[in-house]
Amino acid sequence: MTSELPGCDADASATSMRDEPHEPELDPPFDVLGPNVPGCPLVLSSPHSGNIYPKRFLDKAKLDLGILRRSEDAFVDELFSGASASGAPLLRARFPRAYLDANREPYELDPRMFEGAVPGFANTRSVRVAGGLGTIPRVAGQAQEIYAARLPVTEALGRIEKLHKPYHRRLRALLDAARRQFGGAVLIDCHSMPSGLPMAGVISATAPGSPRAQADRRPDIVVGDRYGTSCAPVLVDLVVEALEALGYAVARNKPYAGGYITEHYGAPTINCHAMQIEISRGLYMDERSICKSARFEALRADLGKVVGALCAFVGTGFDLTPRQAAE
Repeated sequence: MTSELPGCDADASATSMRDEPHEPELDPPFDVLGPNVPGCPLVLSSPHSGNIYPKRFLDKAKLDLGILRRSEDAFVDELFSGASASGAPLLRARFPRAYLDANREPYELDPRMFEGAVPGFANTRSVRVAGGLGTIPRVAGQAQEIYAARLPVTEALGRIEKLHKPYHRRLRALLDAARRQFGGAVLIDCHSMPSGLPMAGVISATAPGSPRAQADRRPDIVVGDRYGTSCAPVLVDLVVEALEALGYAVARNKPYAGGYITEHYGAPTINCHAMQIEISRGLYMDERSICKSARFEALRADLGKVVGALCAFVGTGFDLTPRQAAE
């Protein structure tokens, strides 16, 4: 593996797309909470918390806004906003996941969705594409079709050029800046999950006085590291133990081991580590109304403590490449 983080541009096609305006509501398509240059080795990403729905998209969708919003990781960017106090930038999408999913390969495309041929290099056979959840999602809510008619393939390619690729260029730049300054980087990819998941993979019992009752055997939080391949175990252990100490029931890798972002940027051999954190929506919001609950601020404060503990551990520089970690 090279010493540079991999890029996400699969080709140089659709160059004309770069000169075409994207939806005016999505200007800018993402922003950074906290410092534009990392003040510690941590970088956070929230690719699914965007809630700006372009009018032209809503006009083409056959689902109402309430159903489309069920795809959002609503308020997750706010939950992790305390990271800025530790000097960690948080990159957050403003575009919604139902419009474009930045936690996918750039060209995971379902040919059935489009008028015109998708590029020959597109990944049309991934499990995510088969489930309707490719880079341009086909379904939302309870596997409900988003569009009434096929989209021009040029529209899909335009979204990729204007949203997906710039988001990943910015994320890669933040990680590269952290590695240059501190000798390594730690990426936390921030997500939320529906409540009511089974307890499979939970490695901690719910402690007395925790946000969930002892009898409710469901995970509050799932930490994923692609089964140990995307992040040094000591970093994941620290996060899990910090969450446990705050009373949360934590699962590791099941059912969420990490998606494209965790896999793509997690490169422990060059001291770039990535983990995914999934938060149960029942901890902080009403899932039907998509409104914050009374527990929102307490969870936000707890996540700030966890991020702070991780920042303190990696300090102003660290080396957790597999060779160093074994010594």
